[in-house]
Amino acid sequence: MYRYVLLATIALSTATTAAKAQSVDVDDRTDWPKSFTVGTASQGGTYFTYGSGWANLVAEELGLSGGGQVTGGPVQNLAQVHLGDMEMAMTTLGPARDALDGKSPLAPGNTHDNVRAMFPMYTTPFAVIVLADTGLETVRDIPPGATIGFGPAGSTSDLFFAPILESLGVDFERRNGGYGDLAAQMQDGLLDAVALAAGIPTPMVSQLEAQVAVSLLEFPADDLTVIVEDFPVAPFAIPAATYQALDDDLDTVAMWNFAVANADLPESFVYNVMEIVLGNNDRMVEIHRAASSTRPKAWDRNTFLPFHSGAWKWYVDNGFDIPEELRG
Repeated sequence: MYRYVLLATIALSTATTAAKAQSVDVDDRTDWPKSFTVGTASQGGTYFTYGSGWANLVAEELGLSGGGQVTGGPVQNLAQVHLGDMEMAMTTLGPARDALDGKSPLAPGNTHDNVRAMFPMYTTPFAVIVLADTGLETVRDIPPGATIGFGPAGSTSDLFFAPILESLGVDFERRNGGYGDLAAQMQDGLLDAVALAAGIPTPMVSQLEAQVAVSLLEFPADDLTVIVEDFPVAPFAIPAATYQALDDDLDTVAMWNFAVANADLPESFVYNVMEIVLGNNDRMVEIHRAASSTRPKAWDRNTFLPFHSGAWKWYVDNGFDIPEELRG
């Protein structure tokens, strides 16, 4: 089940990168994993591109075998990191809060207390995509009974975007699947819309609008106010330059993403992962533009999930003051 590991193959490209690799070498790796896996999400989404990229970067710099793994998204990622089936993974903070409170849809009542935060990644904006010839302009225009794809079951879109639309009175039939597959279904007339919760630019949208005209639906301002009050999201504007389909910035909502690790991973290993990812932002942005937000100062977007001891030490060594209650 979802055991397709992408091994690192990227070659060192600059002397600067080589120097960085030397700076994170450690003498004692006796307790380090011989290989590692990073849980991502379905192909066609930002998680897959971003997660496989930083996994490969870490594997390359540390000389280990490791890579990204296709999964059903944050809920599955949190469960498998908690159980130790994955060393590291990616999650949005909404599912992470539920998992820590024992409200995971995969394991109700099971507190995922073996999951630790590492670094902030980027925000996940919510957007509804339709074919332009539908003539739809806002989410309020979605016709009753429309078939909408919400990504994999248990994904952030599935768990949070579907309830958001329901709260607005949108009547729809839910479909689940990988974003690439959902996009193909929409092109074939089998879906009316795809509801995305993914970093921008989302590969699926970029690929789709290269083939067919699409529209991103607006949220009425009053609806956005209600959504922010009722759900763990914040106001966000998708810049017009993100997609060809946008003439103006698109006002919506978003949720922060964090990389997480199993609590039992060695402190020195996680410290080195932090140094590689947060110390190579240019490389990270080459992997995906969303990584422009992968900055240590955004650690405070996480207010509840304890940081791994290796991440904690990295933040302290780099001058960040994190509340004691977040020390894992």
